[in-house]
Amino acid sequence: MTDKHSIGNWLSRLGPGIITAALVFGPSKMTITSRLGAEYGYALTWIIVVAIFFMISYANMGARVGANAPGTFLSVLRKKWGNAAAIAIGFGIFLVTASFQAGNAIGVGISLSESTHTKPNGWILLFTGASIALLFFRSFYAVLEKLMIALVGLMLFAFASTLLMTKPSLSGIASGLVPTVPQGSTGLIIAFIASCFSIVGAVYQSYLERERRRLKPHLSNGNSSATTGILILGIMSAVVLICAAAVLHPQQIQVTNAAGMAKALEPLYGEYASGLFYLGLFGASFSSLVGNATVGGSLMGDALGWGDGFRDTKVKFLIATVMIIGATVAVLFGKLPLEMIILAQSITIFLVPFIGFALLSIANDKTIMGSKVNTRYQSLVGYLGWLLITVLAVFNFYELFIK
Repeated sequence: MTDKHSIGNWLSRLGPGIITAALVFGPSKMTITSRLGAEYGYALTWIIVVAIFFMISYANMGARVGANAPGTFLSVLRKKWGNAAAIAIGFGIFLVTASFQAGNAIGVGISLSESTHTKPNGWILLFTGASIALLFFRSFYAVLEKLMIALVGLMLFAFASTLLMTKPSLSGIASGLVPTVPQGSTGLIIAFIASCFSIVGAVYQSYLERERRRLKPHLSNGNSSATTGILILGIMSAVVLICAAAVLHPQQIQVTNAAGMAKALEPLYGEYASGLFYLGLFGASFSSLVGNATVGGSLMGDALGWGDGFRDTKVKFLIATVMIIGATVAVLFGKLPLEMIILAQSITIFLVPFIGFALLSIANDKTIMGSKVNTRYQSLVGYLGWLLITVLAVFNFYELFIK
């Protein structure tokens, strides 16, 4: 008889939430978070609380849709709003993930090349190949779940160890929980909230929850893993910001990439400290390298009617395509080209509010969700979150196309 209370089953229940946290916490997220601490010290710690609050709300909605809707998110949306809406979301998410994938590949290359004093391209090709090989395991979801749990554990160990070394100011952290907006910080605040409050990640939670319940129905006790996973995302974000505030801000060191923190740690605390941070950066980059590609490939496959799970060959092909695009751009350019960033931002501006409203609409529909439909409180928080991401999208549109 299966022990429903074993550590393995407990971790499996948390699996979907941890996978979402791991794919959201990538190298670009680390760069933005490091910049917050480096430029403004502890003052913007409070925005992590705001972003995580709304992300928990939407990730839980995604998990309930995955557990209770009669089909996948896009298949339900296809019946509700038509085929064009489903294809637009699937294709748009595929383009966004493909555009940002190079950044994840570069993060893997930098974290290993800097810590081993070797060239990054070999590491990029090695781990992209390893990621593609994972797709051919009989149960890709089970492998993905174990990999992401291991990588999140690695990140927590690396960043927590770094935090203990830096000895941050407790009074500074406490004061940072009081909302203030330092002059010139608006752009970074918007970038952080947009990256941490990930609507695409919340939608993907529905696919992960659905796949977990298909493989392990005995664990389907109605409790979502989303809250725990997103709280872990918040903890990792807070630790990186606090480390940057303690190490980089007093020296006024500017951050240009995710490796900046490790380089600043070495002269102060030695190679051991920088090595730990590179270890965390590797975990963040490799988890996003795999997770980001599965998001784009899975939703594109579902939009095209090629399959709705990780076991479908055509879906695996699409996932591998995202990985190959990222590795190719990373090796050829050594950085994420500005044109790809603009493309991804442009698509995101128009797509994210639409996706958020679609998820909220499904979670509020009693004919689809039955007794698991949003409560009044969940609906209210959902609309406030949707208003927030819409305002961010309008601001980004102004910055990108009008200003």
